[in-house]
Amino acid sequence: MTKGRLFAVVGPSGAGKDTLIAAARAARPDLVIVRRVITRPSELGGEDFDGVTEADFATRKANGDFALDWRAHGLRYGLPAAQINQRNTGCDVLFNGSRAALEPAAHLFPDLIVIRVTAPSSVLMDRLLARGRESRDDIAARLQRPSFDLPANLHVIDVLNDGPVEQGAARFLAALQPVKA
Repeated sequence: MTKGRLFAVVGPSGAGKDTLIAAARAARPDLVIVRRVITRPSELGGEDFDGVTEADFATRKANGDFALDWRAHGLRYGLPAAQINQRNTGCDVLFNGSRAALEPAAHLFPDLIVIRVTAPSSVLMDRLLARGRESRDDIAARLQRPSFDLPANLHVIDVLNDGPVEQGAARFLAALQPVKA
């Protein structure tokens, strides 16, 4: 059986990663969308994730439950190995990643495909303001931070998500299509 592909979706806050992943889930029920484990309460909402305590996370890590884990924004993130391993049944697997986790991910999964979701700063500003979690000044400071380069030798597909959801979803789904030989 052919091994499924592994996709990491990355991009700045407000780029629409979760929206595009949800669109992919609806259009491609064959995709395995990894449900991340994060050390924050589940009731905080946002993306679909399993919220755990630091102690629970450490126990799960020690038990080998994660195929990959990392720290970002003061939180710990883990990808359940059972979901990543569904690649072995031929399923394509997609996870919402972090640029900080791409280097270790590339070492563990040399065939990793990165989908980098982007949008102009003005679009990011509007989307982040609509969330209502940060002030305009905080968002402006966030948008001024330099982004860092992705590790070399990764297969990266850029997806611009600057318009209607349907347009971004079509671009995202196109990025998930197998490369024609």
